[in-house]
Amino acid sequence: MNEIDAPGRPHLSIGEVLALLQDDFPDITISKIRFLESQGLLDPERTPSGYRKFYEDDIARLRWILAQQRDNFLPLRVIKERLAAAETAADLDSSPLPAEERAEAEAGAEGDDAAAASAEATSTEQSRAPAADRAALAEALARRAADRRAEQVEAMLGTGSTDVSLTRAELATAATITERDVDALESFGLVTGRSLGRDLVYDGDALVVARLAAAFLGQGLEVRHLRMFKTSADREAAVFEQLVTPLVRQRDPESRRRAAERLDELASLGHDLHDSLLRQVLRSITGS
Repeated sequence: MNEIDAPGRPHLSIGEVLALLQDDFPDITISKIRFLESQGLLDPERTPSGYRKFYEDDIARLRWILAQQRDNFLPLRVIKERLAAAETAADLDSSPLPAEERAEAEAGAEGDDAAAASAEATSTEQSRAPAADRAALAEALARRAADRRAEQVEAMLGTGSTDVSLTRAELATAATITERDVDALESFGLVTGRSLGRDLVYDGDALVVARLAAAFLGQGLEVRHLRMFKTSADREAAVFEQLVTPLVRQRDPESRRRAAERLDELASLGHDLHDSLLRQVLRSITGS
């Protein structure tokens, strides 16, 4: 009998789902499952205390998403579109791409080759053009390269990758902010670079923070105003750390797994509570 369907066990916890899928998807983590939920690809039921309940359909959906990322290298945007188009859970199989979709993928690859050939031809033309035209072409090529890099980063983030490595300039370009803004974010502890040889690089989390910061900057705030979010996160983390310290001190894999699962649930509850409290205050401002 399937473990999920066993009597008295109609659902699994997020930790049990992790254990169930880890053999087929070794890189899966609780954080990745939670990230997919935050992106609207999963919507597990919750207990009154906030714990996730994964039923058979939820697990089939998650398995399909992970297979699409692993086997077909699809970004989350495409996966989300296909999930929205699927009418029943029976559509969620892990089969390879249909013939027409493989043709689209091959056409995309051919398009990339054509773009590379076009860039090479443009470079040749550039050497023959007047100085002003060469400057304009160089700028266009630089923009194209930046756009391609941003697309690659988007694809890596779409697969839940935490191995993204961006220079300060690449981070600024991908987040549509200035390098001075990146420096400000780092000075307030909102992003942190790490040394890689002689370079300082930033990961996927830094890109997410930088993009959110860009949205706030677009609303008229300054980077210094975002420091309150860092302060709040540090205080929350300190409280949660006290709750899981006894488990972490046991140093065995099972205890660490339980600690990670508990931290995940605490973070989710904290996010929901913060959202609810903030909305209450905002309603009082608008009188709604």
